[in-house]
Amino acid sequence: MEDSATQMQEQRMNLLVTIWKKRKPLMIITGAGLIVSTVIAFTMTPLYRSTAIVFPAATSTVSFSEQRNAKASSMDFGEEEQAEQLIQILQSSKVRDKVVERFDLMKHYEIDANDPNKYYKLVNEYTGHILFVRTRFGSIQIDVLDRDPVLAAEIANKIVDLIDTVKNEMVMERTVPAYEINKRKKEQLEREKEAVLDQLDSLAALGVVPLEGRANLFAAYVDAKNPADKEDFKRRIDINLQYGAVFDGLEYVRNEKIMKLSDFALSYEQAESDANTQFNHKFVVEKAVVADKKDKPKRLFIMMMATFGTFVFALFAVLLQDKLKELRKIA
Repeated sequence: MEDSATQMQEQRMNLLVTIWKKRKPLMIITGAGLIVSTVIAFTMTPLYRSTAIVFPAATSTVSFSEQRNAKASSMDFGEEEQAEQLIQILQSSKVRDKVVERFDLMKHYEIDANDPNKYYKLVNEYTGHILFVRTRFGSIQIDVLDRDPVLAAEIANKIVDLIDTVKNEMVMERTVPAYEINKRKKEQLEREKEAVLDQLDSLAALGVVPLEGRANLFAAYVDAKNPADKEDFKRRIDINLQYGAVFDGLEYVRNEKIMKLSDFALSYEQAESDANTQFNHKFVVEKAVVADKKDKPKRLFIMMMATFGTFVFALFAVLLQDKLKELRKIA
């Protein structure tokens, strides 16, 4: 143990002696690193950060069902699942393309339109300047970095607005066809009901009456004293005997169609609402404002880290050089 401690002490002393002996080249190299890092830090373009914060909504529809989930209220904040879905939408090409087109970011990021790799460079610039992060509170933080503080705030707020636009477009890709199907089905049921009603009206015009009315016709025929009345009741009874079964069948079909339409009304109303409602899918907690202080670069931090790194590298080079000299002597 004592030998090990002694060896460590000797190694420290050797290191300090080496640093002292090589202090001049170490100081020159470290000073050069400081100068270079200072020049680089002060030539870097300052970037301003604008931040917007939104919460996802728990639901994207208005429910007409009496048994709807209480947690699916349009007033409720979304949970982890909705937050992850919202981040996926924000990172999608649908949002990116709209932002790029709206603010002409190809030109703003100084990307040559004739460059064969222009889209690759554009995506790299976009993802490097626009960030989406889910916070520990379940909200989504939208950060935009740009050399123009006003443009950074405008992009962040535009992205917040695009949440509803893009998600409504995605939802309508499914809800509009579903609504069209429900609409066609409803119109078909109504046409079938109207066709049955027209047939019932035709039979009624001939004198056909419902089942209860037919019993009354027989009673009236029996009670009739006048031969003319008796003949009229006889004629009407014959007609009802001929078409009564058809009339009863049509009444049954009519009632079935009415019940189907009544049951189908809720489904149709839900589909109509989903297809035609432009819903709000987020709660805006904080809108982006124009930053009055740059966020990047941290010049002092860059200078300190670069200077320290240069010193460590120079020290390593000096130690390596001394070690190589020792090995040559041994050889």
